Amino acid sequence: MKNLIAMTCSIAALAAVTAAYSAEGKKDPAKEKQIKRGEHLVKAGLCGDCHTPKKMGPNGPEEDMSRMLSGHPASPELPPAPKLPPGPWMVMSDGGLTAWSGPWGVSFTRNLTPDEETGLGDWTEQNFLDTIRTGKKLGKGRALLPPMPVPGINNYTDDELKAIFAYLRTIPAIKNAVPEPIPPAPKPAAHAPAKP
Repeated sequence: MKNLIAMTCSIAALAAVTAAYSAEGKKDPAKEKQIKRGEHLVKAGLCGDCHTPKKMGPNGPEEDMSRMLSGHPASPELPPAPKLPPGPWMVMSDGGLTAWSGPWGVSFTRNLTPDEETGLGDWTEQNFLDTIRTGKKLGKGRALLPPMPVPGINNYTDDELKAIFAYLRTIPAIKNAVPEPIPPAPKPAAHAPAKP
């Protein structure tokens, strides 16, 4: 398994270096620096904590780097989220930390890989910036749901977001169709008081 992880990391590094070369085969130092900065921001920003499925390791859950940043797995389908116990509890998560349940319903972390069909492969840099800046998919769709830290990531500069996007374009594309969010269950209708 360690060999598989090492091989996956090597492939990702090779892809990043390859992307940093121009069409003439020469290094583009500015692009290479941007990609490296994006990699740092993704790792320091802990994007993998939610967007990379987990596997059980010797010390508990750890990121499954063979599915790096691929979001909530398309299968197996999860059972309905359990009800929260009484008290101060607000959210629940699956064991992979890629599905989250709370007052908003159930949200599934997105595939951030450059897969054309299921990831960000068909997104433009502007689509990415619009999504982060507005907190809505593609800048105009449904709201990004918890645990996505929209107020925090809005503090990134445009150059930092462009670096993150440039790095995400260099990681291995993983085909993984993340489920759509599940809205919260409707609240029971309130009964009108009986008229005398």
